[in-house]
Amino acid sequence: MGQEFEPGLPSARQIQTLIRSQQSVEVKLMTGDVLQGQIRWQDPNCIKLQAEGSDIQVWNHAIAYVKVQS
Repeated sequence: MGQEFEPGLPSARQIQTLIRSQQSVEVKLMTGDVLQGQIRWQDPNCIKLQAEGSDIQVWNHAIAYVKVQS
C-alpha cells in the first residue's frame, strides 16, 4: 500500500508554508545538483518545483535539503 500523506508533520507544514508564501527556494539533490524555484505542491512522494520556466517533479528521496532563498 502507498505511503499516506501526513500534513501534521513539521516537514509537511514547512513545505506547505513555502507553497502558500510562494517563496523562492534552493533544492539540493542527493546527486549534488541544485535547483532554484518555487514549490507548487507536495504529496507523499514528490514535490513540484517551478524552476527556470519549467515544472520539475522531484522525488522526496532525491532531496538532500530545501533552503529558502534570501
